[in-house]
Amino acid sequence: MRALTWQGVHDVRVETVPDPEIVNPRDAILRVTSTAICGSDLHLYDGVIPMVKPGDVLGHEFMGEVVDTGPGSTLKKGQRVVVPFTISCGNCFFCEKELYSACDNSNPADKQDMSEMLYGYAVSGLFGYSHLTGGYPGGQAEYVRVPFSDVGPVVIPDGLEDDKVLFLSDILPTGWMAAENAAIEPGDVVAVWGCGPVGLFAIQSARLMGAETVIGIDHHPHRLELASQLGAETIDFRQTDVREALREMTGGIGPDAVIDAVGMEAHGLAADNLIDRIKQGVGVGADRGHALRQAIMAVRKGGRVSVPGVYGGFMDTFPLGALMEKGIEVRTGQTHVQRYTYDLLRRIGEGEIDTTFLISHHLPLEEAAEGYRNFKTKQDEWTKVVLRPH
Repeated sequence: MRALTWQGVHDVRVETVPDPEIVNPRDAILRVTSTAICGSDLHLYDGVIPMVKPGDVLGHEFMGEVVDTGPGSTLKKGQRVVVPFTISCGNCFFCEKELYSACDNSNPADKQDMSEMLYGYAVSGLFGYSHLTGGYPGGQAEYVRVPFSDVGPVVIPDGLEDDKVLFLSDILPTGWMAAENAAIEPGDVVAVWGCGPVGLFAIQSARLMGAETVIGIDHHPHRLELASQLGAETIDFRQTDVREALREMTGGIGPDAVIDAVGMEAHGLAADNLIDRIKQGVGVGADRGHALRQAIMAVRKGGRVSVPGVYGGFMDTFPLGALMEKGIEVRTGQTHVQRYTYDLLRRIGEGEIDTTFLISHHLPLEEAAEGYRNFKTKQDEWTKVVLRPH
């Protein structure tokens, strides 16, 4: 089959690789109909996530048609399904608490040493996201093997085309969980750093959860325009002092909750970010934390910080004093996708949530390298890329 493989920093190629096969009884094989390039994929593209190997198949946002199943799968051939990017067994201590992204059984034992060293405990398995998270081939391919297919995939009813439901795989539930982690109350003011795909869905979710004012922070004009269309007020951080603007917009108190939808590759010309970029470039540091630092400093006393943005290692000059002295609550984590998919699918079907506004480009799988290049360098115009493998 044809699949997109990682070959090095800024080097991804569509190559012929072996077809997936049923390995375990709960497996299923999908013929991929749609797969997206995620902002998190750019961390792999930029080489800042460890343990990615040449030849690894990328992609964790995908859906398709079931073409084969193991005897333990609950799926049936011919069903259309969306697959969560988190691979979860459904039976371990964490899955039983609906902490699906903390699954204890989806990351193979021989892959766990590095994440245990970095994080204290092994992380769960993820599709197409390095051997740190299990080394599973991803879905930017013609076919993909889905482990634990009786737990994650959500069957899509007839009449809902791929574009409406594809983002149930990751960024829609990620934006929803980001807003949920912000513990939004009616009347709250919520500030969102980053108006990329996750940030935009966090804005949409925060408004559905009752936030009175949502403020989107970015520097790309079109992304800020999309945030405005979702009902957000906006700040261009290249034109405005963000902390001062938020202070003025909240009567001097600060936002009730803040969401960092940027993660480990923050942009901007601030001194701390320039230093972080240098450290990241020479391998001294892993994470550029300007957005998170700014969010912690800007949130009101007693406020909440939600972090859906991906961080992979360590960060210098973390404002721990501000976190403690202001009494701030922090919630973060990879998304427990399976907890949210059916509710969000219902909301999509009822027209409460739209996802199609985000898609700027459809490309055949063979043009995936162009999609990655433009999604990184032209983020204002290339807001979301959907690949069609067939």
